[in-house]
Amino acid sequence: QVILKESGGGLVQPGGSLRLSCKASGSNFSIKTMAWYRQAPGQQRELVASISYGGRVIYADSVKGRFTIEGFNADNTVFLQMNTLKSEDTAVYYCNAVADSWPDWNLDYWGTGTLVTVSS
Repeated sequence: QVILKESGGGLVQPGGSLRLSCKASGSNFSIKTMAWYRQAPGQQRELVASISYGGRVIYADSVKGRFTIEGFNADNTVFLQMNTLKSEDTAVYYCNAVADSWPDWNLDYWGTGTLVTVSS
């Protein structure tokens, strides 16, 4: 089993920056992909950015050039650096991981989310 915990959310003004982190914990697991999703009130959850263990990254068009996802480190932590924030970035941000955790393979794991509010 893999447990994901997000942190770093908060209130920022438009144009500001925020850095989110997600730490994976558990035992006997191997993460293949980590990603950030977000869900605004009344909307469906959407992919923000994804990175595989091999370094392949995917970004939503709405965040390209502003957000950067940084891959796993020795502490099984992934980051999302968010710059030039806009009001439309306001959402709950969720960490996602695809992992092998014996006896399960390629399962999706989710954190409980961290709220990012962009407002002046």
